[in-house]
Amino acid sequence: MTTFKFTLAYDGTDFVGWQRQARGRSVQALLEEALSRIERAPVAIVGAGRTDGGAHALGQVASATLTHSIDAATLRRALNATLPSDLRVLAAEPAPPEFNARHAARSKTYRYHIVCDEIIGPFDRRFAWHVPGPLNLAAMRDAAGRFEGRHDFRAFQSTGSSVVSMVRTILCSRLTASPRSETGTQIIYDVTGDGFLRHMVRVMVGTLIEVGSGRLNVNDIDEIIASRDRQTAGPTAPAHGLFLVHVAYGPDQESADQLTGPA
Repeated sequence: MTTFKFTLAYDGTDFVGWQRQARGRSVQALLEEALSRIERAPVAIVGAGRTDGGAHALGQVASATLTHSIDAATLRRALNATLPSDLRVLAAEPAPPEFNARHAARSKTYRYHIVCDEIIGPFDRRFAWHVPGPLNLAAMRDAAGRFEGRHDFRAFQSTGSSVVSMVRTILCSRLTASPRSETGTQIIYDVTGDGFLRHMVRVMVGTLIEVGSGRLNVNDIDEIIASRDRQTAGPTAPAHGLFLVHVAYGPDQESADQLTGPA
């Protein structure tokens, strides 16, 4: 038996999300079906994060164990030969038998794309939130920094989650902007944390937009975190602007569990 670590990229537009569901096209289901054809038996795959329907990945990580004898390079080629073009296996590599892509993750980095312009182009509409603006970028940068540190983020969690603890550590929360046209701006929000609650990044982005539009001020971020009340935070940003960029792993399972806590 060999445990494999997979690095994946996908355009989430036509997926219901990572997780297999009763209806709809999921990343997990397609991978499990492709692996089962190679294994000639059912295969379960574990993802580092359960991306939402419509959200994308540049560096999702997954793990699965196979009894079929196959080298990593051949496995990657075989999977990409059968998977649809909007889902690619970027890398496949042997991992320790106990490796679990979800439990061993020490941190995840997400990126959110916003186009602040009168018009959004046809090649941006699937991968960025169109906010006509204008927005106060300096206030948004300041507000983004307020998320850093260890906090109870229940004010930024959507309903439907069963996690025990809402406490998470945000290691880096940064907003950058660059000119996109004579009138428009491309805004990128990058956030790295030891774990994220359901829709947490999307609610953080929605709250930053409220700050940028003047409906909230920078100091409100601290009060929203302290309130632990979802009603005080901004709206949930659309899923199609969100990308899972990177999942970081440590040298051993024990230290990863200590850092991440309940997922």
